[in-house]
Parts: sequence; structure tokens; C-alpha cells
Amino acid sequence: MSITVNLLYKGRNGTAKKFAEEMISSGTVDKIRSEAGNLKYEYYLSLDDPETILLIDSWEDQKSIDVHHASSMMNTITELRDKYDLHMTVERYRSDDSMPERDADFIRK
Repeated sequence: MSITVNLLYKGRNGTAKKFAEEMISSGTVDKIRSEAGNLKYEYYLSLDDPETILLIDSWEDQKSIDVHHASSMMNTITELRDKYDLHMTVERYRSDDSMPERDADFIRK
């Protein structure tokens, strides 16, 4: 069962977007995506709040997250969060691979 973590980064004057751009341009995002157990690592802009960036971060299991958290990349991420003075809220979800037919009827493929 996979784990998805939604991190909402909030900043001021475009700092959340600058943080995400530096994460990408520095190669940190590519390194995280290549870690064992990483399923998804993607940033999204909020249409409701331009000072918020959503990171969807999915992993195969808690062990993969623990290894990631122990990696040197966490130092880089922490330094960049501090550099851009970002604040975060976090939501965690466990996958439910089932799709009831009544829900599938509403999905346009």
C-alpha cells in the first residue's frame, strides 16, 4: 500500500514558486525521483492562492520515506525552505487501489 504526502508550501512575494523552481533547476527533484521507492514527486501551482505550491510526493511504503528522510537531500530541502522562508501544512494518505463501479462511472477516460 503506497503513501502519498501532500505538502502545501506557503510563502510571500512568489517565494514558494522560486523554491520549487530551484528544487528543479538544482537537480534535487530528479535525484528524489530516482530514489528507490519514489513513485511521484511533482509540484503544482494553486489557482486559488498564488503564494502556495502543492507538492505531491508518493512512496511505495514508509521504509522508503524513512530512507529518503535520512538522505542528504533533506538537508538541501531544509536549507531551501529556510532560504525562502516557507511554511508548510502536510496531509498523508494511504492508497486504496479499489475503484467502486459507482465511482468509475464518473471518470472520463
